[in-house]
Amino acid sequence: MKYFDPHIHMSSRTTDDYIAMYKSGIRAVIEPAFWLGQPRTHAGSFDDYFQSITGWERFRASQFGIRHFCTICLNAKEANNPEYADKVLELLPLYLEKDNVVGIGEIGYDDMTDHEHMLFKVQLEMAKERNLPVIVHTPHRDKLNGTKATIDLIREVGIDETLVVIDHNNEETLPLVLETNCWAGHTIYPYSKMDADRMVELIQQYGSDRILVNSSADWGVSNPLAVPVTAGLMKEQNFSDEIITKVMWENPIALFEKSGAFTKAELETELEFDQSLLFHGNSVLRGQRPEKRTND
Repeated sequence: MKYFDPHIHMSSRTTDDYIAMYKSGIRAVIEPAFWLGQPRTHAGSFDDYFQSITGWERFRASQFGIRHFCTICLNAKEANNPEYADKVLELLPLYLEKDNVVGIGEIGYDDMTDHEHMLFKVQLEMAKERNLPVIVHTPHRDKLNGTKATIDLIREVGIDETLVVIDHNNEETLPLVLETNCWAGHTIYPYSKMDADRMVELIQQYGSDRILVNSSADWGVSNPLAVPVTAGLMKEQNFSDEIITKVMWENPIALFEKSGAFTKAELETELEFDQSLLFHGNSVLRGQRPEKRTND
């Protein structure tokens, strides 16, 4: 069974994670732009970061058989710094044209400040103009009101709701999101947000339509195998392979295929790779013999 993790921060992970992810069935990922754990101090840092997730990280993933896509934005956590916000916004259109960019994200609210609201709105409008998918971050604190404010702004801007995933849902916010035409994302974390058992219960209660499951794995305590782990629990709870495949593979494809960056047929084919290849003179290897995989 193939899996698609539609929200994971692979620039924070090791090559061992890619190897384990491939072995567990993960064949595609989306890496939303986010903060690095400490504040960036100038717009050039964002430029380098965007180059990394559209270039090197795409190459690195491909060398282990995984297709890597990303979304670009000024994230909610760093949207409160007016010193570089305008300069970062000027960069975004350049990167939204990249081959592996499937939308804008993760944008939204963190502390729910006026500046966050303004930049959230600007980037929603940017996505609307380009008919691109959007990944929306809901706040860790006061999530219910943050989700309500998110839905209000989405409707104020008038973006096609079927292009928007409202992420990091829980039992309190999911019913609100399902009342819209937006997709409902869920992050499976070890100690917060949502765990696999609760996720399976939500799918039992609400069904599989417009439901996405992700790991959001980053530099903190997180599990890059959260998607296949949740799928395994669904199997134990007697969900059919059809429903598991829908949630863990077909749903993220149905949403992000609308970006035009890939087709379902392309993703159904195993990715060929040759680890002897270089990216700007750099290799994923450190002395080991290169592997090669073809579909011949």
